[in-house]
Amino acid sequence: MGIYLNPGNAGFRQSVNSAIYVDKTGLIAYANSVLETEQKCLCVSRPRRFGKSMAAEMLCAYYDRSADSRELFAPFEIAGHPSFERCINRYDVLYLNMIDFLTQSQTMQEMTALLQSKLRSELLAAYGSDACGAGGLTDTLSRLGLPENGMLRFVVIIDEWDCVFREWKGDLRAQKDYLSFLRSLLKDKPSIALAYMTGILPIKKYGAHSALNMFDEFSMEDQLQLARYTGFTEDEVQALCADYGRDAEDFRVMYNGYLLQDSNGTSYEIYNPRSVVKALQNNNLSGYWTRTETYEALRVYIDLDFDGLRDKVTALLAGERVPTDTSKFQNDMTTFTKADDVLTLLVHLGYLGLTPTSETDGLDSPTGEVFVPNKEILAEYRRAMEDGGWPEVMKAVQASKALLDALWERDAASVAAGIEAAHLDTAHITYNSEAALSYTVSLALFAARDYYTLVRELPSGKGFVDIAFIPRPNRSGIPAMLLELKWDAAAETAISQIRDRHYPDSLAAWSGTVLVAGISYDKKTRTHSCVIESA
Repeated sequence: MGIYLNPGNAGFRQSVNSAIYVDKTGLIAYANSVLETEQKCLCVSRPRRFGKSMAAEMLCAYYDRSADSRELFAPFEIAGHPSFERCINRYDVLYLNMIDFLTQSQTMQEMTALLQSKLRSELLAAYGSDACGAGGLTDTLSRLGLPENGMLRFVVIIDEWDCVFREWKGDLRAQKDYLSFLRSLLKDKPSIALAYMTGILPIKKYGAHSALNMFDEFSMEDQLQLARYTGFTEDEVQALCADYGRDAEDFRVMYNGYLLQDSNGTSYEIYNPRSVVKALQNNNLSGYWTRTETYEALRVYIDLDFDGLRDKVTALLAGERVPTDTSKFQNDMTTFTKADDVLTLLVHLGYLGLTPTSETDGLDSPTGEVFVPNKEILAEYRRAMEDGGWPEVMKAVQASKALLDALWERDAASVAAGIEAAHLDTAHITYNSEAALSYTVSLALFAARDYYTLVRELPSGKGFVDIAFIPRPNRSGIPAMLLELKWDAAAETAISQIRDRHYPDSLAAWSGTVLVAGISYDKKTRTHSCVIESA
């Protein structure tokens, strides 16, 4: 057993011994299915604190032939899989956390030289100089795979694979050299039974190509077969909340929202695992994930001066889903040519969720819709904007609770005045349609998210309610609300439409008060009007 060669199962044992451990060993079954095949190279990217290192240590514990991990895995899903006995503790494992080598190096040459020196030293100690030969690391691994040396097969597990692109963002030469090094180490090597890399970013593209094109990628854009192993699923969080006597709805609002679909079409609502664990342990809902990095990291990206980015971020803050083309993102943190590239990076960093579209119409059409996934992340955007030069947006956000109170009190004049003020404060938004009015209203009622689930275009009666505010299960004593928006038409017309089309029928299951409100904007007078009634 060494530091890098066959490190044992202590890391995964520590995870299993923790007060909260959620079984993700099903991932091993997929890894077993691609062992020693053309699909043996996997790159799994997900945001920080989403279980990347735990998964890497789990694979080490399972494959490492210097350990006996049967008892460790016996209680978990993988133990019932047909491949369990066939593969457990049958391989030599090389476990590399790339950040360890980067922090000890000033250049890429130093980093790769240090890595090769340390790994070859452990291989020499384990197998001897005759088997290893006199070459570099790549030659050594190739020689150890020969029949005369026992045809050794290695599982190579690389954690923080993308640290070079995150820490040396502007050093393109270093990045290209790093990709070339990984390619020479892993591509077309029979001695490599499995290569599993994990990080935050997908593999860097240069032009239309990738130097590591032998890898199958599983990212926050598409986790494919690994979707349910990416974070905590809805069922897993509900079970944890039941065990700890917590309100599952509170956890849903605070930490849920990452939508992933596997290759069979099954959809998963994914929770941030670190935040769920800390909230359960501390019996306190808070922004645990966002505390692991300062909000300035987010502000750097949302303040970038790309055409349309500011409007898109404002729409996201208002609860909108923003169509985004993710296909041209270059998988790094500096190569941005348009607003969509920044939004795609924020998906990979965990600051946005993504709903893929089923098809695209041409090269420049959106490939999905991005959105702010939950309350924890929404609070991070607010902190970034408060100190980031967005006073017009923050003014509307800060006034939103007073506007919500006015709506509850059926003070139509104050509601109209509040929405008009929000319109003036966000005048940079393209404000020339009912859709634009919709997200101005949503931004003006920012505080409502603490009390309601917002549903746009809710099917009801003979049409669709523009915005429905449905009280959360743990919020009692507040009214449900239906808002109909009109552009260049009277607010009374909106109220008539609500009644004529039986929109309140959509809330038939709600036993409390229902308020209906018509809100309109007159282009000629540039004024808003409002009518509020009980349903």
